[in-house]
Amino acid sequence: MSVRAKKHLGQHFLTDKNICRKIADQYGSHHTCNRVLEIGPGMGALTSFLIDRKLDVRVMDVDSESIEYLQQNFPVLHGKIHEADFLNVDLREVMGEEPFSVVGNFPYNISSQILFKCIDYKDQIPEIMGMFQREVAMRVAEPPGSKQYGILSVLLQAYYDIDYCFTVDERVFHPPPKVKSGVIRCTRNSRTSLPCDEELFKKVVKSGFNQRRKTLRNSLKPLFGGTVEDHPSLAKRPEQLSVEDFIELTQFISNVSK
Repeated sequence: MSVRAKKHLGQHFLTDKNICRKIADQYGSHHTCNRVLEIGPGMGALTSFLIDRKLDVRVMDVDSESIEYLQQNFPVLHGKIHEADFLNVDLREVMGEEPFSVVGNFPYNISSQILFKCIDYKDQIPEIMGMFQREVAMRVAEPPGSKQYGILSVLLQAYYDIDYCFTVDERVFHPPPKVKSGVIRCTRNSRTSLPCDEELFKKVVKSGFNQRRKTLRNSLKPLFGGTVEDHPSLAKRPEQLSVEDFIELTQFISNVSK
C-alpha cells in the first residue's frame, strides 16, 4: 500500500532518506523533551528516524489513507496514531498535561496556522522543529529591518529562539513543490511570560503589520482610545521594532489607555 499525495491537503512527501535523517538528527541533538508529536507524517519517512532516536513519538494526520498506512506499517505506534486536524484539536486531550515537542514536514498550506497554534500552547511546547516553505521559514527567523520580518516573526521570537537550519531542494519531494523548503528549530526561550498584557501585545503587533506602510502612530490609533500620546516607536514602521520594542510599546499603550 502507498499513499497518494493530495493537493487539497498540501501534501508533498519527502522521499530523500538523508534529508529525513538530517531533520531527525537536528532534533535529536538539541531536544529538551523526549515526547514528540509529528504533524502530517504521510507514509512515515521522517517518523522512522524519530523512532530510531528513541523518542516517544505520536503522530497526527487528517488524511485517513495515511492513517491506515501508518497503522499497517508502524506497529510500534499502536495507540499513538491520531486521525485528527491539528488546528482544531485540543492538544491536551491528545498529549495530556506533560511537555511535548512538535515536529514535522508541515503541510505548506497551513504551516503558519500550525505555528500560531503552537504559540497558544507555548508553555507546554518547548521545541518546534521541522520543514516549511522556505519563505515561511525565513520569515520566522528574520531579524527586524526587512520586508520578510512580520507578525509571525515577532510572535514566535517573543517566546522562542529561532535557528534556520538548512534549505531543502524541491526535487526531493513527490510531487515536487514549486518552491524550496527550509528547516527551522524553535526552542522556548527563558521568558515564562511577557512583562506586558499579552493579548494587547498581539493586538499591537497585528495592527502594526496589517498596515505596515504606515507609521505605528497611524496604525495604532484605535488602541489608544483617544488622543495618541507621544512615544519614539510611534514614528517608526513596524518592521523597525524588535520584540523588546513591541513589549515596551505595549506597556506604554496599556499605561496611557487606563
